[in-house]
Amino acid sequence: MLTWVIRRDLLLAVRRQADVLTTLFFFIIVVSLFPLGVGPEMNTLRIMAPGIVWVAALLASMLSLGRMFSNDYLDGTLEQILLSPTSLSLLVLGKMLSHWLITGVPLVLMAPVLGIQYDLPFSALVVLTLSLLLGTPILSLIGAIGAALTLGLRGGGVLVSLLVLPLYIPVLIFGAGAVEASTAGLGFEAHFSLLGAFLLVSLVFAPWATAASLRISME
Repeated sequence: MLTWVIRRDLLLAVRRQADVLTTLFFFIIVVSLFPLGVGPEMNTLRIMAPGIVWVAALLASMLSLGRMFSNDYLDGTLEQILLSPTSLSLLVLGKMLSHWLITGVPLVLMAPVLGIQYDLPFSALVVLTLSLLLGTPILSLIGAIGAALTLGLRGGGVLVSLLVLPLYIPVLIFGAGAVEASTAGLGFEAHFSLLGAFLLVSLVFAPWATAASLRISME
């Protein structure tokens, strides 16, 4: 059932390419506008690059959270998922993984290309890509909880942002901090260790919390 959920969501994403491209274009536009506004001073751009790319990735991920369960809620699929004998946490995990594949992976692939605008060295681009590879799944896992809690509510997009943003801040700090440490010639392994720990904790608790939130929202 896990693979079925992922395969189904990927197929729907192919049919609704506008939703996927909106998130990716938002990320590209935000990252690309900063060098134009700040100016061509390379030292300044290198210092700002990790934070800018990570903030843009975080906002782009939040932009797509409202669609994680809303379409299934509107067409009745979510009710069938809740009635399924399969563990709801497992099905929710499939939704989270498909959200990351649709939203997070394109951001990870685009990040090193956009990082060239900021004159980041190759080693920093590698660290940036790896930090996003570790961090973006956490954004999908945590964001799913907020999306489930605000499902069907008017103004849910604003509410989900208020709910998940405080939980995103540690991921932002350590993700951007790893790149900054690499640029400064310092060790970045501690940042990666903390991101890995956040990822493991999120994998354990987020599906269960999201499943409970969905049951509450559907009552």
